[in-house]
Amino acid sequence: MAQFDDGIAVTALPTGAIVETEVLVVGSGPSGSGMALALSTYGIPNIMVTKYRWTANTPRAHITNQRAMEFFRDMGIEDEVNALATPHELIGDTVFCSAIDGEEFGRILTWGTSPVRHADYEAASPTLNCDMPQNLLEPILVRNATMRGTQSRFSTEYLSHVQDADGVTTTVLDRLTGQTYEIRSKYLIGADGARSKVAADIELPFEGRMDIAGSMNITFNADLEALVGHRPSVLYWVVQPGANVGGIGAGLVRMVRPWNEWLIVWGYDISQPPPSIDDESAREVVFQLLGTRDIEVEITGTSLWGNNEMFATHLQNGRVFCVGDAIHRHPPSNGLGSNTSVQDSYNLAWKMAAVLRGQAGEALLDSYSEERAPVARQIVTRANKSSREFGGFFEALGVTAAETTEQMVAAIEERKLDTPAGRERREALRQAMAVKNYEFNAHGVELGQFYTSNAVISESGGKPASLRDPELYYQPSTVPGSPLPHAWLGDGEHKHSTLDLAPSTGFTVFTGISGQAWADVATMVAEDLGIELRSVVVGPGREVEDLYFDWAGLREVDEDGVLLVRPDKIIAWRSQGMVEDPAAALRDALSAVLSRN
Repeated sequence: MAQFDDGIAVTALPTGAIVETEVLVVGSGPSGSGMALALSTYGIPNIMVTKYRWTANTPRAHITNQRAMEFFRDMGIEDEVNALATPHELIGDTVFCSAIDGEEFGRILTWGTSPVRHADYEAASPTLNCDMPQNLLEPILVRNATMRGTQSRFSTEYLSHVQDADGVTTTVLDRLTGQTYEIRSKYLIGADGARSKVAADIELPFEGRMDIAGSMNITFNADLEALVGHRPSVLYWVVQPGANVGGIGAGLVRMVRPWNEWLIVWGYDISQPPPSIDDESAREVVFQLLGTRDIEVEITGTSLWGNNEMFATHLQNGRVFCVGDAIHRHPPSNGLGSNTSVQDSYNLAWKMAAVLRGQAGEALLDSYSEERAPVARQIVTRANKSSREFGGFFEALGVTAAETTEQMVAAIEERKLDTPAGRERREALRQAMAVKNYEFNAHGVELGQFYTSNAVISESGGKPASLRDPELYYQPSTVPGSPLPHAWLGDGEHKHSTLDLAPSTGFTVFTGISGQAWADVATMVAEDLGIELRSVVVGPGREVEDLYFDWAGLREVDEDGVLLVRPDKIIAWRSQGMVEDPAAALRDALSAVLSRN
C-alpha cells in the first residue's frame, strides 16, 4: 500500500494482475460517461477510465439540444439536468454590440425562442433545449453511470492496447501509484477527446486539419444582471477594435450561470506564439468587452484552445471504436459538440449490448460507422461554415475593409445615416443577421439526422424530400432511417410521448386498432429471437389514444400498418399495411436489422 502526503492510501494491484470487463471506455467526457451510463442501464459490465482526477473543470460545451435531452430523458436523468440548467426561455436573446454596456447593432432570437420558431421546437420533442455547462453535466452522467454499475477509475491513463479475435487487452497507468496494469475487455471505446490517442493508435482515417485558429477563454465572476437581465441570453457578441482577431471572429461574452458567472472567448493569431495573460491583463480584456469599469470582476481562470476542422471518415477498427470529439473536431458554432458526442454513444451502446447478449450478429456493429461518420462530416462542415459566416456580419458593418480604429468607427456609424450608403449598410446588416439563423436556429441539423446502413431496412425512395430548408427546419418522418416522430398519446388521466413509449432497453412496434395482429405476434417473435419487443396499439379503448389526432398525420402508414423502432428511437422498418403473415414479416425485419440472417 502506497501512502501519500495528503493522507490518501492507494492499494496497488498484484504484479501481472489483469482486470476483466465487457467494455472499457477511455474518457469521462459527455461521450465517454454517456456511453458508460447507457451500457450500465442496459446491464453491460463496463469500466470507465480517465487520466484526470475528476470531470471537466471549465464550462466548455453548454448548449444542450433536444436530441441530447431526449437521450437524458431516456436514461432517466432529464430532471437532474433541468434542475441545474439555464432553461430554454432564458437562453435566446442573442445580442450583437460594441460592448455589453455599449451600443447594440441588433439582436437575434436563437435556439428556437422566437415566436415564429418556438412552435417547431415544441412540436418536435417532449423536451426542450437548455444551457447546461459541461462541468455541471459530466458529474451527473458519471454519478448515474457509477450508481448503475460502471467501475469509474480516475487518474488512470490509457497507454496502449492490443486486440485479437476474442477481445482487447489495454495497458493503463495508475497516475497515483505509477503502476501499469492491463484491462481485458471484449470491446474498447475511445472517448478521449480531440487529440485522441485511441483514434491515433487504430489509425482512423481523417479529413481536414487541426488548429486552424486560436482562442483564449477567460472565466470570471461579475454581477451583470443590470446590463443583461432585460435581454436574457447565453451569448453576447462584441465587435470593436481588437476583437476581430482570428479564433471565433469576435469577442464573445458567454453566460455560464445567470447572471454572475461568465466566460469570454477572445481570438488570437495561432501562427504567432500564444498569448501570455495574468489576472490583471485578463481583467482589462473583461473591462474592454463589458464597456465599463464600474463592476467588480473576479478572474477565475484562463485557458487556450484551438479551433479545428477535422472528422473521421470511418469510426472503428475491429473491436475498437471511437466516439465524441475523437471523431468530430470543430469550433463551438451551432452548439453541436457535446450533443453529437452523446448521440454517438446512444447509437453504439444498444448495438454493443445486443451483440454481447448474443441477440445480434457482430455485423450489427459495422452500422455504427455507416450511420455516424456522415453525421461527423455534416456537423464539422456546418460548425465551420457558421464560424466563417461571421465574415458577412463584419462586412455589413464595414469593419472588414477598415484599416484603422477611426475608419472602423466611421463605418459602423454609417448605418445611422440618411444616405444611400447608410441605407445600403442597414440592408446588408439585416441580411447578415438572417444568415446567422443557420448557426443559432438550425433545428434541422440538430434533429434531422437520417441513417442508411445494414441496421435499417431502407426504402427505394431514400430520405424524404424536405418541404422547407432542411438545415433550418426539422421534418418528422417515419421513412426507415428517420428518428421516431414525437406525438402525445395517452388517456383521460395520462399522456406520454411516443418516444417515452419506445424505451432504449428494447425494440418497439407501433400500430393501430386495425393492426392488432402485429401486436399479437410481437410476443412470439420476441421469444423466438430472445429480445425485448414492446407493442403499442394506438386507438380508442386501447392503452393509449391519439389524444390530439397528431399521430395519425405523422405515422405515414395505414392504421393496419406498423413501425418497427430501434432502441435508439430510429425507425428500422415499416409496413404500409397488414400482410398475409405478420409474424414472418416482423421476424425477418428484426433478423435483418440485428444481422442475424
